[in-house]
Amino acid sequence: MGIPSDEVVQIQHPDAADDPTVVTVSCSDKTGLGCDLCRVVLLFGLNILKGDMSTDGRWCYIVLWVVPRRRGRGPMAWDLLKERLVELCPAAAPFGFDSSYLEPDDLAPAAPQVFLLKFCCFDRMGLLHDVTRVLCEMELTIRRVKVSTTPDGRLMDLFFITDARELLHTKNRREEAYERLKSVLGDSVTSCEIDSATEDMSSCIQASALLSPHVLEQMFDIDLIEGQLSHSRSNSCLSVTMDNSLSPVHTLIQIQCVDHKGLLYDIMRTLKDCSIQISYGRFYAGQKGRCELDLFAVQSDGKKILDQQKQRTLCSRLRMELLRPLRVALVDRGPDMELLVANPVEVSGKGRPLVFYDITLALKNLHKRIFLAEIGRHVVDDREWEVYRVHLGEHDHELSCLARSKIVDGVMNMLMGWD
Repeated sequence: MGIPSDEVVQIQHPDAADDPTVVTVSCSDKTGLGCDLCRVVLLFGLNILKGDMSTDGRWCYIVLWVVPRRRGRGPMAWDLLKERLVELCPAAAPFGFDSSYLEPDDLAPAAPQVFLLKFCCFDRMGLLHDVTRVLCEMELTIRRVKVSTTPDGRLMDLFFITDARELLHTKNRREEAYERLKSVLGDSVTSCEIDSATEDMSSCIQASALLSPHVLEQMFDIDLIEGQLSHSRSNSCLSVTMDNSLSPVHTLIQIQCVDHKGLLYDIMRTLKDCSIQISYGRFYAGQKGRCELDLFAVQSDGKKILDQQKQRTLCSRLRMELLRPLRVALVDRGPDMELLVANPVEVSGKGRPLVFYDITLALKNLHKRIFLAEIGRHVVDDREWEVYRVHLGEHDHELSCLARSKIVDGVMNMLMGWD
């Protein structure tokens, strides 16, 4: 199934260019490890074609067959991927010791230092995506953003970012960032600065406008969304069932669905948030975009999922996360059109990776300029959502229904990997 080795993470490259790369993880187990690993794989732009995972509660073994989502995007940073995966794996305990005493699951990691990137330059089509791409390539995570365009065509951007390499406080790292940014901003840049963000700065940027009742209904009303999806191809192919008769100690969760970008991450994220633990699982993505999963699971207390209400609630939650892991809407906001994209935030506080990257890329491909953008978090029905708000300009409010649908479909297809 994988590669026997003493290394925590191993990456085996294929002999043929079109074959998948095999990523093997063998380490001490911890709650939510599968979700965290799938999140990093998604962040590095990889699709999971097949996966096997097993654990006895102390040691886990995970094998993923992965391929890059898009060809021609430059060389894949496999060594960096391995480094990031190793960082997620708990340290192995000495023989005879329980690793759970060494690294408690509820021990929160230290919050990363936040920096404020400020720059001003003349706007052009696709500029915001080019800046976002540079930040992603440098492992600079966008936590908050305020983007605005002045009447004279200047772009004024505020990015609150963190550095996965924890080096942005150094002169060399900042100079590297300046050079990379100036290569896409061009000669029109008038200023570009990176400073440590103060608490006052963070509180100002976190203040986000409230969502209107119409937007809340359009994006978060479950009955409305299910009605919209009732005749979709994804819904007709979706099946989520539970069976307690095949194992004396596990509940079997079987899923059949249409593939999308980050599918395995969405499933593992949902199970992690619902305190469901996977003892053994197998995932397979077919050639026609159909996926099948068999997951042997238990509750956080180690028992099967026997309560009928819990089963119905979990199945319903999984169905919704598979059909609509992200919500996209295009609404009127005064004379402007506003694009809204929402994704659920993990209980741990992590948002979905690369959402802003995909939004800006989709709008660039659609030749749509961004006049104002912001990222904020909102609590809806006891769940936290990360909401991206993008103003498309004062001249787009007269768009036809067909043109509006093209924007919504273009952004959704990019986010779901159907582009």
